[in-house]
Amino acid sequence: MVEQIDCVDYLLAMIYLPTIKQLQYLVALHRSRHFGKAAEACYVTQSTLSAGLRELETLLGVTLVERNRRVVRFTPLGEAVVERAWRILAEADGIAELARAAGKPLASELRLGVIPTIAPFLLPSLLPGLRKQWPELKLFLREEQSGQACEALARGQLDCLLLALPYACGEIEFEPLFDDPIRLAFHPEDLPNPPASIAPERIDESRLLLLEDGHCLKDHALAACSRATFRPDQSVLGTSLHTLVQMVDNRIGMTLLPQMAIDAGILTNTSIETRPLASPKAMRSIALAWRPSSPRADEYRLFARALRDARAG
Repeated sequence: MVEQIDCVDYLLAMIYLPTIKQLQYLVALHRSRHFGKAAEACYVTQSTLSAGLRELETLLGVTLVERNRRVVRFTPLGEAVVERAWRILAEADGIAELARAAGKPLASELRLGVIPTIAPFLLPSLLPGLRKQWPELKLFLREEQSGQACEALARGQLDCLLLALPYACGEIEFEPLFDDPIRLAFHPEDLPNPPASIAPERIDESRLLLLEDGHCLKDHALAACSRATFRPDQSVLGTSLHTLVQMVDNRIGMTLLPQMAIDAGILTNTSIETRPLASPKAMRSIALAWRPSSPRADEYRLFARALRDARAG
């Protein structure tokens, strides 16, 4: 009799629990701050998403989102609920990961994040080999800056991430793939008769062009200069490596480029020359990272080996 009462109480309590779908709607709206875009991300109509969120608010007896025609604003309680929702959805996704890990390795979906200073220079040469070696792998790519990509990984929106280390990406496990040297790129008229390698102290900091904030390569470039007082011109920042190359080719300044971008032909049809930096810090380490709690860790290590093999090939 007691067990029957406990079971009834449990079922009644379940009636008042938010559903995974409702939490997905809430998180999607928080990410986009737009009902139409959130509905599109969840593959539902806007009316379905709105109804689901109202049901959630009615269920909890609170207001999570303030609605008007111009903005979507979350209440303080709504922000706290969203933070919990991220963790719940990540745990739910972990159940699906567990099931995928029990099957054939690299034969299911894999959501891979890649930072912009890696994606266009590395993936074109790697993807054909990966498709040939692992034809059943369904690879979904998402390009984001390092901070956003690390956050997406922590929240379970990505399975693993290609990034450049060192970088503070939170709690991760990673497999190093290869080192990527950083070289000084310059117009020959701006640096005549350059030596075989450039000492960082020879770089004119007023003419050094860097990527805008958010790109980890900017931090790697500054670290490569090995000068605590280094202060490049913050009024001229590039949105991409291709933009920086065009600026250097037009003699606006010089910049620091990763070797993989040079190998991929980013300097084709330009007059730009490059030299290595005489600094042990002129290097970034390309790695595959994932959450320490992921049950697919062995599969990701296998994927890392496949990436190394594909690059070597």
